[in-house]
Amino acid sequence: MAGRRRSIHAKIFAIILVPVTALVAVWAYGSAITVQGGLELLEIRTVYDNVVIPTQRVIDELQTERTLSAGYLGSRAAPPTGLQDQRQRTDAAVALLGQVSVQARDATPDAMWGRLQELVTLARGLGSVRKQVDERVLSSAEVVEHYSSITEVGFQVYDRLMIAADLDIIQQVKAVILISRARETMSQQAALLAGSLAFGRMTKAEYDAYGRMAGKRKLLYELGVGQLDADLAAPFLTLNSSATYRTFSAMEHEVTDIAAPNRALIPGALRWRAASEEMTVSLGGLLSEASQEIADRALPLAQTALWRIAIAAGVGLLVVAFSVFYSIRFGRRLTAELVGLERAAIELADRRLPSVVTRLRRGEGVDVSAETPPVTIPGSTVEVEHVADAFTSVQRTAIEAAVDQARMREGVNKVFLNLARRNQSLLHRQLSMLDQLEQQVVDPDVLDRLFGIDHLTTRMRRHAEGLIILSGAAPSRGWRSPVALFDVVRAAVEQVEDYLRVDVTVPHGPALLGPAATDMIHLVAELVENATIFSPPHTQVYVRGEVAAKGFALEIEDRGLGIGADEMARLNAKLADPPEFDLADSGRLGLFVVGRLARRHGVRVSLRTSPYGGTSAVVLVPADLMAESGTPEVEGGIPAHTVEGSGSEHAVEGRVPAQGPSTAGPALTRTPPPNGLPRRVRQASLAPQLRLGPERRQEES
Repeated sequence: MAGRRRSIHAKIFAIILVPVTALVAVWAYGSAITVQGGLELLEIRTVYDNVVIPTQRVIDELQTERTLSAGYLGSRAAPPTGLQDQRQRTDAAVALLGQVSVQARDATPDAMWGRLQELVTLARGLGSVRKQVDERVLSSAEVVEHYSSITEVGFQVYDRLMIAADLDIIQQVKAVILISRARETMSQQAALLAGSLAFGRMTKAEYDAYGRMAGKRKLLYELGVGQLDADLAAPFLTLNSSATYRTFSAMEHEVTDIAAPNRALIPGALRWRAASEEMTVSLGGLLSEASQEIADRALPLAQTALWRIAIAAGVGLLVVAFSVFYSIRFGRRLTAELVGLERAAIELADRRLPSVVTRLRRGEGVDVSAETPPVTIPGSTVEVEHVADAFTSVQRTAIEAAVDQARMREGVNKVFLNLARRNQSLLHRQLSMLDQLEQQVVDPDVLDRLFGIDHLTTRMRRHAEGLIILSGAAPSRGWRSPVALFDVVRAAVEQVEDYLRVDVTVPHGPALLGPAATDMIHLVAELVENATIFSPPHTQVYVRGEVAAKGFALEIEDRGLGIGADEMARLNAKLADPPEFDLADSGRLGLFVVGRLARRHGVRVSLRTSPYGGTSAVVLVPADLMAESGTPEVEGGIPAHTVEGSGSEHAVEGRVPAQGPSTAGPALTRTPPPNGLPRRVRQASLAPQLRLGPERRQEES
């Protein structure tokens, strides 16, 4: 019985859903609720010890220095020794804050750290204010304002102490900060009184400022104490009912009630400063205790959070372990199925299908059934089995298509070959008839026209041979004996319509093996014809040849417009490695033929730009195709060795002279006709190997 089958969608969903859900749930819970909260609670102690306490000390010292400075400005005496000592204590507190705060840099929020650095900078820049105090440039109110601006930055450090996620701790911290600001206002009141009592009166500005301070102090103090929980609020409520607080409240009310602007203060007002300072000290002690209590509360909360983290991590570890095991188990099964499918596809694409195509190109038979075994993938995934079946169908379709293409290509080649052979047979018969007519005609004009028809027929025969070459067959004409390369080039030039534009400069000595002569004539003729077609009609085409280190080099150069670099690179690639003939690229039949012939005999053909802007085709004939010399001419114009096939290079032989290597004008070999006029004789100037009688021109079928 087949095992339970599951869809690939269900398996992937099962693999992804369990571990992802578990990991997201565990780590989201641990990160959002416990981890971050626990770390923040642990950081409170570090920030409290290295930032909060040193900052409060700096604020306390600044408040004391502010009161002493205002008192000095309100008196006529010299600067008291206590003021100088206080300045030193202030500077020491600032230096200590700068040193110890560095230890809490990572635990301190960026906004809080920025305000802390601003506080240190302002406190270290008190030298100019102190100098103005010593010189009595500033008033008491101005000194109070200067110092208050610095202490305000200190309280802004506290305002940004929001690093705990526990809402209760945040609320208590805010309440303590409000009470601290109320204490700062008390200190400002004491400093203002210290400056005014020396004169026994308050100016209108001082009176108004003191009134605003009193209202602000009451509001901040009541808000702060009201927000504290019962445990933290108890000491402050006790202070509210103490004699110290009652004395301060009575003094504050008395000052704001009777100290009208520019009126003399009552004699008992000298005790107000002492009451204010006593209240400030008492309140400062309670604030320190409250801050310590808040910091202590954070420690057990942090420990609880760490326990939660440990429990969550343990449970999460079990869930993750199960998820990983589940994912690996089913993932391996699915992976094995997909890998098997992949290997089958790669086997088809990279080995079997290319092998079939290669064998078909070689003409070998292919059994489609044997080449398309079914793709079987062991497993239980329905979709994988369906894909395997689809691959089986695809590979059969692909191989059948390749077989059909090969058959069609073979049929096209046979059609090419059949038509070419028929045309070749007809053209040879036409050439034989032309030979007979040329022997009978006496009129030079008629004979010249017959030679023109003969020339066209020879070119048509070359095109027919091109079809034979493209079909994969070889022309049947050939020679056993070597043929001089000079004669090979002349025979090729004679097959070109504009042969009179071609200048041949090839040495007479080097020769080509007979079996390669026909193909080399065809190859050179195609290149020369291209040169004449793609160059202006008034320019010359030069064919030069010389012996090279690895054979014989021929260069066909035109004076045309040339070929672009990209196009030339593409054509050279086709000449070096001829592709399968593409029926859609029929405009380059000549180059296809050249590439096929060059590959057949190991000849290298390459195109390059000539110095005159045109194109040069370089043909390198390998040394193994070369012979020492061509077959000598024998009596009667018949070569010493017979032709392997029938026929010869049949063009306007006699128009390209044999007397010189670099002339291209017409040449006549004349015999006296019955009327006494000279007569041109065909093949008189052609090489003996290429010169045959009419009876030898029939093409082998």
